[in-house]
Amino acid sequence: MKNPAESAKQQIQDLIMTAFRTAAERGILPQTEPAPFIVEVPADRKNGDFSTNAAMANARVFKSAPAKIAAALLDCMNLDGTYFQSCVMAGPGFMNFTLGTGYYSDILKKVNQEGSSYGRSDYGKGKSALVEFVSANPTGPMHVGNARGGAIGDCLAEALSWAGYRTEREFYINDAGNQIEKFALSLDLRYQQLYKDGVEMPEDSYHGQDIIDHAKNFAEKYGDSYINKSEKERRDALVSFALPLNIAGLERDLLKYRISYDTWFRESSLHKDGSVAKIIEQLKDSGYTYEKEDALWFKATEFGCDKDFVLVRSNGIPTYIVPDIAYHYNKLAIRKFDRAINVLGADHHGYVPRLKAALQAIGIDANKLEVVLMQMVRLINRDGEVIKASKRSGKAITLVTLLDEVPIDAARFFFNQREPNTHCDFNIDLAVEESAQNPVYYCQYAHARICSILKKTAENGEDGTVCAEENLCLLTRPEEQELIRHIGALPDEVISVAKTLDPSQITRYAYTLASLFHKFYNSCRCNVEDKNLRQARLYLCHSVKIVMENILRLLKVDAPESM
Repeated sequence: MKNPAESAKQQIQDLIMTAFRTAAERGILPQTEPAPFIVEVPADRKNGDFSTNAAMANARVFKSAPAKIAAALLDCMNLDGTYFQSCVMAGPGFMNFTLGTGYYSDILKKVNQEGSSYGRSDYGKGKSALVEFVSANPTGPMHVGNARGGAIGDCLAEALSWAGYRTEREFYINDAGNQIEKFALSLDLRYQQLYKDGVEMPEDSYHGQDIIDHAKNFAEKYGDSYINKSEKERRDALVSFALPLNIAGLERDLLKYRISYDTWFRESSLHKDGSVAKIIEQLKDSGYTYEKEDALWFKATEFGCDKDFVLVRSNGIPTYIVPDIAYHYNKLAIRKFDRAINVLGADHHGYVPRLKAALQAIGIDANKLEVVLMQMVRLINRDGEVIKASKRSGKAITLVTLLDEVPIDAARFFFNQREPNTHCDFNIDLAVEESAQNPVYYCQYAHARICSILKKTAENGEDGTVCAEENLCLLTRPEEQELIRHIGALPDEVISVAKTLDPSQITRYAYTLASLFHKFYNSCRCNVEDKNLRQARLYLCHSVKIVMENILRLLKVDAPESM
């Protein structure tokens, strides 16, 4: 069965085009090809379930008033065999369609027919998407910004998969460059401090407890055997010891956060296999480079950037962006992903045009690189005060300490509540509260309430998961139909996330679903005497349960059966 919401829009398109042809054949309208028009859901349901501007969009084409065109179309329209029970003209020429009971019945049948697959579509079938997110610096622990990026990126990847894309998740490990050199320096000095006096840490080195712990653990294993070795040998040994532990820690912590990657891609591999050197040659061959002060520059201004930038410094060392160009060339030209999606901090806003310009210069369609820029996170309490330290440890809050403070369900849901490009105030007190004020608890409670209803129904000898088709037509109350319409919108909602890369639509959808269900539950008793109506309402409850469970699963949030 096709998605009824999608079918309804297509039916309107077909009804309008058929009416145009019929009106032309009858001589009511000229024999002219109609102009494109839109079909949409009105903001106010008083204006129908669907509305079209077909008459107004064709006023110039037919040299006639929209109201006259709309009247002609209505006169030539036959709604038999469609989802619609009526169509009326409104305002300056809008045509408003009202759905009949068949539409609502088909939505519920589709939900129960597809079950755990409801909401999926083949929108992106045959296309691939690579979502790179978090990619935290492996030289230290992940912060709360990484926690938001993880929730956003993982939800985006899941939504793309539900929308039919072959989707992969990737973590890019920055295990080369300046931050690794600083990591090596910091480890080296902490190691020397164990055996020498007067060794001081530069201000721009890493001062965290994790560096001290790595140095001590290295010393426990190797003692002072590296103290008198060359600086390079000592630092290489320290990095080889500490970096794998950090990367393993990142993977472990992200798994705890319910994030599993298909690929952990190492920046160092691009240097080892010659990809960085090759990309420099490709950029030279493109004709968009020049030398200045012994450095190699890229003509970024020719691609709309505000200034040119250096590719290779005068000392022969490539700048940080070169391996990034090679990495994205690998995504799009070598692995041939149709969409390469990066979730990055808002501080990368100037970096993205430069990266796209370089890709364009070497023949890559830069539109295939899509970047979600994510704003900062503030942890606050119920009074709106900013929280900077963990209650338990007293230390700065990282991803790990955050998950010690709040449930994983709340973290994943809360971080996806706002559009990525808006600032996020994460209320820790609200995240642990078990009340309707907590949005994730509110959604989970709706699911648990339905499970309780269906369990009691089963204990009374009735099966709330089945319903005779003719009984579905009894669901005519506004609260029932509003809830069913929302259920019917799920496939399009997931596709919209795949298009806009805004996963906050999913949490909004879930919260609205819970709200509409509670509204229905309070207005329409399920345990009515009329057996047929009771059966239909229980079937509606079961349908909501399926949809809520699917949505929470997409978010990787638990759907408890009791609370």
